[in-house]
Amino acid sequence: MNMPTTVIASEARFNPGSVTLVGAGPGDPELLTIKAARAIAAATVLLVDDLVSDGVLAHASPTARIVHVGKRGGCKSTPQAFIEKLMIMAAREGEVVVRLKGGDPFIFGRGGEEVEHLREQGIEVQVLNGITSGLAGLTSLGAPLTHRDHAHGVVFITGHAKPGDAGTDWQQLAATARDARLTLVIYMGVASARQIQADLLTGLPASTPLAIVQHASLPQQRHAVCTLGELTSTLAREGLGSPAVIVVGDVVRGVAAVAQPLSQRHAA
Repeated sequence: MNMPTTVIASEARFNPGSVTLVGAGPGDPELLTIKAARAIAAATVLLVDDLVSDGVLAHASPTARIVHVGKRGGCKSTPQAFIEKLMIMAAREGEVVVRLKGGDPFIFGRGGEEVEHLREQGIEVQVLNGITSGLAGLTSLGAPLTHRDHAHGVVFITGHAKPGDAGTDWQQLAATARDARLTLVIYMGVASARQIQADLLTGLPASTPLAIVQHASLPQQRHAVCTLGELTSTLAREGLGSPAVIVVGDVVRGVAAVAQPLSQRHAA
């Protein structure tokens, strides 16, 4: 078996028999990196996740074979082992393979698992980052994830535990976020919102600002700004659901500040 190759991104070439994991970003095709657009255009086979928008696929060659391998929480998904098998088969047939993922492949995209598996099979693999929805969502509301006065760091965390895994200790995380002044960005947390809310309230005040952003960056984006104590009632009242990110922390106060008239901001 040939030794696997990891390609340095700045030297990236899209060679026959290789696989490139491409972050498609949060949905808006204009948020693609130039390198990602090049990779999509060069691909002869694209394995596409469910949350990748049609605008992103407009960069694909008309002769490329596009295979939809949907993976979305709460819906019927293509088994991960089958996706990995498709990538390996296509690469060994000499195809230029792009695995196209929503957001970033290395932030809750199972990119790490796929890279490990491809390397074990001796297949050349590279990864091109994309803008993750946790960043794009709050940015679209005009607020940052970190701020010298309000948040010294940010935690990206999943609300959906692997089967058989105990998952996140939300009570401990709440205490850490309070003491270290961290922003929490929760992916795939809508289904478990009630339990997450209850556990976070053991360490964070009910008045902690919170934003929910559904379909970040897309024309159908919807959002709500509330407090931690109002999380589940806001989800129900506004009819917000997956795919959505939940951002918890004082940086969310910036959303209200941006919404103020400029004269009021200066007066403040």
